[in-house]
Amino acid sequence: MPTVVFDLDGTLADTSGDLLEAANACFRDLGLGNLLTAEDRGTALKGGRAMLRLGFSRVTGFDETHVDAQYQPLLEAYAKAIDNHTYLYDGAMKAVADLKAEGYKVAICTNKPEGLAETLLHSLGVRHEFASMLGADSLPVRKPDPEHLFETVRRAGGDVTRCVLVGDTVTDRDTSKNAGVPSILVTFGPGDDDVRDLAPEGLISHFDELLSEVRRLIG
Repeated sequence: MPTVVFDLDGTLADTSGDLLEAANACFRDLGLGNLLTAEDRGTALKGGRAMLRLGFSRVTGFDETHVDAQYQPLLEAYAKAIDNHTYLYDGAMKAVADLKAEGYKVAICTNKPEGLAETLLHSLGVRHEFASMLGADSLPVRKPDPEHLFETVRRAGGDVTRCVLVGDTVTDRDTSKNAGVPSILVTFGPGDDDVRDLAPEGLISHFDELLSEVRRLIG
């Protein structure tokens, strides 16, 4: 069956607020105060290490060893407050329902650790809507390796030759390129990348536009 695979952070949901707070909790524990602000929302969606690197770059005396040392504390802080500020984007779940009603499988392929992704999706009350969900540590590889996408499709019961990846960053675009499948990138997320310059097969500014783009790209 044709399958629509979603990225999670910055695509289905804006998780940046809780991610930034987790990183700032680490910085506060080191006596550095809050080193990240809402203007760093795009970096938040590139992962915990990216946030730590950015914060430490704003003070002296810190290097990659400190990034490594604070990564696990960041994950622990995030797990304790994973949904205080996170919200699903407008129209996201209606788009999922519309896709399922037309016979598409829907799934999630994210570079968020699987356990955290499961926790968040259950907290948001939407995990049951997706036929499969693979995280960064579900396989030995992760996006942009195409096998991460392909295995997500297989576990959803879909067809890897008829799938599309919906995302918001260069990682998602590179994943689709490596897999030889189309991508649809959203323009409403907080990511730093100008997604238009990534030349995806499709672009949407609201989830109301998704179904027609999916039909156009994979039938």
